[in-house]
Amino acid sequence: MEILTWSIGALHMTLGLFAAGHAILNKNDPRSAWGWVFLCIFFPLLGPLFYFVFGINRVRVRAKKLGLRSPFRLDEGFGRFPEYYQNVIHSTRVPTAYRDIARISDAVTKLPLLSGNQIEILHNGEEVFPAMLEAIQNANESIYLITYIFETSRSGRKFIEALTQAKDRGVEVRVLIDGVGEWYSIPRAGTLLKKRGVNMARFIPPKIKPPEFHINLRNHRKLLIADGRVGFTGGINIGDRHLADNLQNPSRVIDTHFRIKGPVVAQMEKAFLEDWGFATGEYTNPTAGPHEKKGDAICRTIIDGPNEDPEKLTFVLAGAISSARKSVLIMTPYFLPSREIVGALQTTALRGVEVNVVLPVKNNLPFMKWAASNFLWKLAQLGVRIFFQPPPFVHSKLLVVDDYYTQIGSANIDPRSLRLNFELNIEIFDETFAHTVSTHIRNCIRRSGEVTLTDLDKRNLAIKLRDAFAWIFSPYL
Repeated sequence: MEILTWSIGALHMTLGLFAAGHAILNKNDPRSAWGWVFLCIFFPLLGPLFYFVFGINRVRVRAKKLGLRSPFRLDEGFGRFPEYYQNVIHSTRVPTAYRDIARISDAVTKLPLLSGNQIEILHNGEEVFPAMLEAIQNANESIYLITYIFETSRSGRKFIEALTQAKDRGVEVRVLIDGVGEWYSIPRAGTLLKKRGVNMARFIPPKIKPPEFHINLRNHRKLLIADGRVGFTGGINIGDRHLADNLQNPSRVIDTHFRIKGPVVAQMEKAFLEDWGFATGEYTNPTAGPHEKKGDAICRTIIDGPNEDPEKLTFVLAGAISSARKSVLIMTPYFLPSREIVGALQTTALRGVEVNVVLPVKNNLPFMKWAASNFLWKLAQLGVRIFFQPPPFVHSKLLVVDDYYTQIGSANIDPRSLRLNFELNIEIFDETFAHTVSTHIRNCIRRSGEVTLTDLDKRNLAIKLRDAFAWIFSPYL
């Protein structure tokens, strides 16, 4: 019995040390590494078990294996498809003040800048859903759709019907829904689509056998591409919550989405096809070019996720903020920036640049606001201005630098988006479009209340403790 006890103890310790060593070698964030080391050493049976199930990024390994079978590679410029280079421009074509941003994106995305794009801002489901449904109804060749949440509410049913009709008239339809986000609504949209014969797949769905539940590795992208010619992206999922004019809906959400035409749609389409291949093992060629110029905007997609090189989006955001000469405008629903982004905001404000961060006063995840409130003083004391928009919940994700550079897409400025989720943003070099988005943000600021350093200091002890406790868990929120 004593030998058995010692043997079990030795096994527990060996597993704990092995798991702790693996965490030290593979975790990029020291806070994350220390957390797993502590868990594995002091809980030598449960710790390694939790680490094996939740701590190892199998997505990156799987993506690299599947990527070998892909007919194109996002990080190799699509060498097999020279037609996509017809609208490529060098970063030196960007105005001098913004070339540093372009060079950073050149280095981390390894995707080209594409000229000749047209971007249109759309507000809330009232504008977004009819535009997306029109694109689906007018498609003749292909419809590719990714969404995190696909509700089977009235709005969702309209999309299911439109996708079914497109399939029935011979259009190639592919729908990719996140395996966790789909459970926001019952019956599930994927189930209804399959019953109608629509080609759909789930992205890393939870499984009981074999057990697989990657809650932290979600596909948060929102993409619709019709015929490879028109694309949509932004913050809006599919569901009635985005019908902001319905004042009787207590869960209504304010948000922005974007209709995009021009060569950059090809990059969006390829991002979809990579995700589809990742989820299904089926890789196909993108829509044949050339892609006509539709406007004057210079654009590039920024594809980020746990299968990519880490910190890609962080580098681009921090670089864009640090390059600002006049103003930085940020609107985001969740604000738990990395140390790099915090440092960029602080030093930019210290240079005398106007830096405004716009957050929702009402958050659908209250603990996210609590955690943010714990460190906002670090920004406010150095000149960053913080504004809280009145209800309803505002879900928009926008960045504008100097009324010239804009970034739109699915990513929030928090650890989940910057490190764990599959995200897609688009950077846009265009003064006219930047002015449109800047005007929208400044109009929102006029309706918002500013939170000063004094306001943050006035929080009572109980509130400060609550906020600090939530902030401790910020790497995992």
